[in-house]
Amino acid sequence: MSRTDPAPDGAGRSRPAVPWWLARRLASGAFVLLGAATVAFAALHLLPGDPVATVLGGEPATPAVVRQVRAELGVGRPWPAEYLRFLGRMATGDLGFSHQLNEPVGRVVGDQLDSTVALAAAAAALGILGALASALATAGPGRRFRRLAVGGLELVAVSTPTFWSAILLLTLFSFRLHLFPVVGGDGLAGLVLPTLTLALPIAAVLGRLLREELDRALAQPFAVTARAQGLRESRIRSRYALRHAALPAVTLSGWIIGSLLSGAVLVETVFGRPGIGRVAQEAIFDGDLPVVVGVVMLSAAVFVVLNIVVDTLYLLIDPRLRAA
Repeated sequence: MSRTDPAPDGAGRSRPAVPWWLARRLASGAFVLLGAATVAFAALHLLPGDPVATVLGGEPATPAVVRQVRAELGVGRPWPAEYLRFLGRMATGDLGFSHQLNEPVGRVVGDQLDSTVALAAAAAALGILGALASALATAGPGRRFRRLAVGGLELVAVSTPTFWSAILLLTLFSFRLHLFPVVGGDGLAGLVLPTLTLALPIAAVLGRLLREELDRALAQPFAVTARAQGLRESRIRSRYALRHAALPAVTLSGWIIGSLLSGAVLVETVFGRPGIGRVAQEAIFDGDLPVVVGVVMLSAAVFVVLNIVVDTLYLLIDPRLRAA
């Protein structure tokens, strides 16, 4: 009996097979986090100059604080032992202490996490919905004019840098029309323009890919048979063809959504929003290495979780993968 086959229990019934695919993906995610932690450890210890002075930001400190920072960084200790100690801290969620901000790194990151998560979730949802709408409206034969018009807009959205899109949206909707706040802003009004800035390239990239896959799916024999049976074209697109076309888009959407954290750095800076992006930018400029390490580990964890989610969606979308 293979590992993936159901095994009978004592009552003669079959119990579910162990999800080995999930175990493999969790193991690969652990290796990704290990690689990110290794890079972060190397950055802390291999940068030129005095790491203690870098962590303190060049500010004068008492001998007690210097000794504390040296102990936290493991300066002077054998690097294998310090590396294992560093991995143990990361595994328990201890991201260290920011002496420049005089706060634990976990608190520094956690205080800004809600704002960035709200922005990323809104941008991802709007981008995916926009991609679905444009692909379903333009895919297939007989829609040449729609395809050309929407394709031109997608090309502009992909080619325009994020910061330039943000400036254009600010100029139009904030400075001229006075519909949204220029800087910051609480609630929904302050979220609209940053969300739109991040969602436009997502919708453009996913829309183009999804439209191409829909074109292939709509030319398959199952679509021709469905038309011959009298099914409406909208039902064929949304219920049957979209399922066949979704896998490549799901793969790309996982990577794009994971990269929203880097895009949030620019967007949060331009719109004056609090969030992980601004924290990371200020930490890099100030040389606050513990905060930089915390953001790096958070980004790696986000990518790992998204990859597992994408793999799970594969199983939900394609029954052939569940059978395999």
